[in-house]
Amino acid sequence: MEEDLEIKPHPTPTAMKYLSLFLLCGTPVLMSAADSTPAVTAPASAAPTTPPLQNLQTFRLWAGDAPLAQGQDAKDIPTIQAYLPAEGKATGAAMVIFPGGGYVNLSMTNEGSKIAQWLADNGIAAFIVKYRLGPKYHHPAEMFDGQRAIRFVRTYAPAWNIDINKVGVIGFSAGGHMVSTLATHFDAGKPDATDVIDRASSRPDLQILLYPVITFTDEASVHKGSRQSLLGANPPDDLKLLLSNEKQVTADTPPAFIAHSFTDPVVPIANSDAYVAALEKANVPVVYLRGPYGGHGFGLTAAWDAQCIAWLRTRKF
Repeated sequence: MEEDLEIKPHPTPTAMKYLSLFLLCGTPVLMSAADSTPAVTAPASAAPTTPPLQNLQTFRLWAGDAPLAQGQDAKDIPTIQAYLPAEGKATGAAMVIFPGGGYVNLSMTNEGSKIAQWLADNGIAAFIVKYRLGPKYHHPAEMFDGQRAIRFVRTYAPAWNIDINKVGVIGFSAGGHMVSTLATHFDAGKPDATDVIDRASSRPDLQILLYPVITFTDEASVHKGSRQSLLGANPPDDLKLLLSNEKQVTADTPPAFIAHSFTDPVVPIANSDAYVAALEKANVPVVYLRGPYGGHGFGLTAAWDAQCIAWLRTRKF
């Protein structure tokens, strides 16, 4: 667990009433936060309807139980929250955000809402994912949540004036491990899937990683807390290898922007070094900021934010 991160509850604006939109076979069922029973259930054969998108609106990633669900509590229900650019400022791009917290907590302010607002201020629609966590959940539940979030945004991108080819991911610490997982473990979707969201590709168009956990096999560099939370106490070697994402990079891995402090006392910079080396070997474009940026969990700072936006612009985001 990364104890130096500031873990705060999800911000709840008082100026609006949250709505959760439950997508059932591609058709939305609008529900209030206090309601647990859909007022209307559309038949499975109904044509999919695009959900309305409002700033700070929160959606469940699945209409019913998520795959591998072990209950009905908030921690069993992965969600995604939208932060939208001001009218006339949108670039048509979107970023899906994965806060860190060692796969046991989520830094929803420092690595969530602050990042989302920064992106929205720069014209990029941002979507914060509350994904499932250990020790209750282990791989592949977390990966399923991340892949679903990308598919979700891409499914409704045209109606939200988002380019389906401009959906990226950004993650911090263990959320960076999630991003590297999504960037190396993806599929094109299932064209014949009953659930329209499952028809979309889960491959991100680019990836941004801040002080990421990457390796699960290098004992000198591994963040053992993240590995145990995601894989369990005694994971088999083949599973550790599968989720050591520096070993999973291919030429199809999306372009990357990475920043890591060489003074990081929690997640050694060797994690990023190994991932960058693998990206370069596969001829994947990468920008790597490696410097004395202030230890671990520094979040949004001048050390990387302007350079990141400049890089995003070169990628047409």
